Amino acid sequence: MSTTQQKDGVWSMIKLGLTLAAYAVASCTVLAIVNNITAPVIARNQQAKADSGMKAVFEKAETFEEPSQPFDYSSNSITVDTLKLAKARDKVIGAVIQVTGPTYDHSTIVVGMDTEGTITGMKYLENTDTPGFGQKGSDPTFTLPSGKTFYGQFTGKKVTEGFVPGSTFDAISGATITSNGIANLMTEATKAMSAALEANK
Repeated sequence: MSTTQQKDGVWSMIKLGLTLAAYAVASCTVLAIVNNITAPVIARNQQAKADSGMKAVFEKAETFEEPSQPFDYSSNSITVDTLKLAKARDKVIGAVIQVTGPTYDHSTIVVGMDTEGTITGMKYLENTDTPGFGQKGSDPTFTLPSGKTFYGQFTGKKVTEGFVPGSTFDAISGATITSNGIANLMTEATKAMSAALEANK
């Protein structure tokens, strides 16, 4: 191979590298611009979806805001995914929380509670318990002898009564572990909300 051919080959490789680099820079620039445009929209949509879920368990709330003051809460097995203060006319009227923890497998629920310690609603976001048994908890077609759904029975309950399956709320027949798991989730959820409300008076 002649020196001229070698130089042409090297120059071709350099040109190819520069072309690829130019395409990469252009692509990154376009992606950055698109991200800057769409990220706020996506964030607003996600917030609207979250607020919609919170509204389902706290209808009287107008807005949901992060607590301004830290609150003391800890649990070994149950995770607080989100906790917001429920407000109406700029006044704190309660709190809404999303928690995840073990049931028969695991569940994620959203719970609302007003400042008087009354449950304003409970809703499942995820339930991976046994079909036909534990999943009755989140089934809108499954009703208890009271005529309410399993999750619907918590609305209006006072936190001070506690959450004891078969005593302070109706358990799911044949799903003792699920019922106990939900009792634990409700207990820890209300403890965390009470701590947040106390710290943010």
